[in-house]
Amino acid sequence: MEDNLISILQSFKLPVYRQGSMSADETYPDTFFTFWNNDSADHNHYDDSEYGCTWDFDVNVYSSDPELTYSLLLEARSLLKAAGWIISGKGYDVTSDEPTHTGRGFNAIFLEI
Repeated sequence: MEDNLISILQSFKLPVYRQGSMSADETYPDTFFTFWNNDSADHNHYDDSEYGCTWDFDVNVYSSDPELTYSLLLEARSLLKAAGWIISGKGYDVTSDEPTHTGRGFNAIFLEI
């Protein structure tokens, strides 16, 4: 599912990083996405075998343009929902390590059966 998530985010032709993977001396791109896999829990167990998986990711967008931070997050939300991802709400603020950038994020869930 991680590959599916990354592929959808890369369709915006912007950098996509695993949260925290940028080096300390790397310059922030003007706009980019990050993601983090919070959990990948089994649904249930029958006859000692798992049945499906709940993939849980945080998806964030950072930009030096605050308006783009909001609009891009909503566009990503629409694309992910169209691909079967479950996203509750329209996002929340996330901290940026750079004063030039704002951040917004949401939690994305995919139920794999």
